[in-house]
Amino acid sequence: MASVLVIGYDPQAIPGVDGVALRAALDAELDRFGEHGIDAAMALVVFDGSTEAALVATLGERPWDVVVVGGGIRKAEQLLALFERIVNLIRTHAPQAAIAFNTNGGDSVEAARRWL
Repeated sequence: MASVLVIGYDPQAIPGVDGVALRAALDAELDRFGEHGIDAAMALVVFDGSTEAALVATLGERPWDVVVVGGGIRKAEQLLALFERIVNLIRTHAPQAAIAFNTNGGDSVEAARRWL
């Protein structure tokens, strides 16, 4: 079974956003992976000192086939440094994984399937 890691920005850390509702939508997207026979997990990050260690641990949990980096990280100019760091951590700690990009939390399955 293919394995996919989705890296997204923690909705609880986004001001003015209903974090509970957004998290429910992200969890629904994880369920969609299962419907396609794909084992998926999610790593939610914030722009602080804890991100790197947590992400390195998650990337090393198993050999991921694809790592999807969420649009919330990529599209926000103020998160450019975080986006760059994430891509380089993937290259270092999951070099076998293809890197994919979604446009929103609802098309991560399609982003991953482009590389499976």
